[in-house]
Amino acid sequence: MQLTGSQIVIECLKEQGVDTVFGYPGGAILNVYDELYKHSNEITHILTSHEQGAAHAADGYARATGKVGVCFATSGPGATNLVTGIATAYMDSIPVVAITCNVGVALLGKDSFQEIDIAGITMPITKHNYIVKDVRKLAETIRKAFVIAKSGRPGPVLIDIPKDVTAEKAEYQSVQPGVCCPSWEINEEEIDNAVKMIQKSKKPYIFVGGGAVLSGASEELRAFAEKVDAPVTDSLMGKGAFPGTDTRYTGMLGMHGTKTSNYGVSECDLLIVLGARFSDRVTGNAKKFAKNAKILQVDVDAAEMNKNVLITEGVVGDLKVVLSILNKRLEQQSHPQWMEKIMDYKEKYPMTYHPEALTGPYVVEEIYRQTGGDAVIVTEVGQHQMWAAQFYKYTMPRTFLTSGGLGTMGYGLGASLGAKMGRPDKVVVNVAGDGCFRMNMNEIATAVRHNIPVIQVVVNNHVLGMVRQWQNLFYGQRYSATVLNDAVDFVKLAEAMGAKGIRAASREEFADAFARALTLGKPVVIDCQIDCDDKVWPMVAPGAAISEAFDEKDLAEKNK
Repeated sequence: MQLTGSQIVIECLKEQGVDTVFGYPGGAILNVYDELYKHSNEITHILTSHEQGAAHAADGYARATGKVGVCFATSGPGATNLVTGIATAYMDSIPVVAITCNVGVALLGKDSFQEIDIAGITMPITKHNYIVKDVRKLAETIRKAFVIAKSGRPGPVLIDIPKDVTAEKAEYQSVQPGVCCPSWEINEEEIDNAVKMIQKSKKPYIFVGGGAVLSGASEELRAFAEKVDAPVTDSLMGKGAFPGTDTRYTGMLGMHGTKTSNYGVSECDLLIVLGARFSDRVTGNAKKFAKNAKILQVDVDAAEMNKNVLITEGVVGDLKVVLSILNKRLEQQSHPQWMEKIMDYKEKYPMTYHPEALTGPYVVEEIYRQTGGDAVIVTEVGQHQMWAAQFYKYTMPRTFLTSGGLGTMGYGLGASLGAKMGRPDKVVVNVAGDGCFRMNMNEIATAVRHNIPVIQVVVNNHVLGMVRQWQNLFYGQRYSATVLNDAVDFVKLAEAMGAKGIRAASREEFADAFARALTLGKPVVIDCQIDCDDKVWPMVAPGAAISEAFDEKDLAEKNK
């Protein structure tokens, strides 16, 4: 049948099972929005306050559900406002399809009103992108975009459609989307080498990254850890792939990882890296990283092998598939002395914080207690992000959503809206610092407009906390441009946008405020007043090895 380009867009989204789209309309994309209006009973549209919020919401939806997130924007500034969100998804391998519209084909390249080469701009931060100048190619392009976004190592894809293409007609026939299958075969020699390395190891350590979440490998991972008889650490992106309540779990690795994980990885003889990319925030000084260990890396992306850290052996393939094979091939391993040593480290180096004041760690632990560990926790970027990673025990994948690779301040609130739309059965909490919250706090209006009951917790220290921590420790306490000494009242701001605002200045006040927020069924902003010099511990100094992690007590001893 003959359909317009805008009709083809909507029909293709329905083919792909899309139920929610996040976006902001404008002149170039009007035809698509007009068609979307006619299908509002099939596809819910969330009108965000800013296009960046739409991109982050699509990202949060994808992370929380495992589906492809979708966002819309118009030409020019509408499209460029998506860029930070697309880059965020790209760095963390999140499947998002961004659909933008542009000026008509005849006006392209003529500096027309609100014209921008968004395909050129986003080329370095997408898996692939398209500009569709022929309506007859539109359906095929959209279908390809969804396949590319979710296959292999996932990532964002952008489709730019000139306005006249959305009005022109072409023959359309509905197609059922195929199942994405890996396009590679697992190399038997790589598997054999991996098995031999594991069997020879006396002190193995498992390091889990975001690939374990993306591949849905949690069950296989737990079985693998038992089979290898090894302790388990994770990256920021790997949270929840392995249960944080399991005795084998030793906490996060890296700059703000636990001493147990940092010391253990530095002492192990085999580091088994599962779906992680050796970020500088994990490795510290790469030349000193896991220097006593052979390294076995499993990753879906061959480009990650030997990119940041030289490895001993690698297995390229989907992590879920590879672990299934390894679990069948491996005999039960046993390392009682090694496990006892790591458990001693856990007992010797627990995560602690000041016992009386209202602090970031207390806030996170109280959220954990009141939600029973069953919430979806979203964060912005900074100290609060690290506390949320350290003090909430994630037992399931897709329950900790954060900007790991790009470190995007302003990510969390939009992402929490997407997460709540994708998982309405879950309590969704966005933990933010006051600096991050300011960046996209306009999305509280979006939450109210669409009655999306997210809980926004602002860990408010009136400074840019993580930058101040570095200034305090490494820049002679010169607090250049990090003090937020203005008069913004987040409670009044929340109320002005139609949400509930609550201020908490003590532990008791926060516990009461959060308990109340859980019952209200509407967007809530809790402004938590904490000290401006609270720090994230432990910490690895820039240029140091992770084995040199230090905490508050170590610093006090050094300064005596």
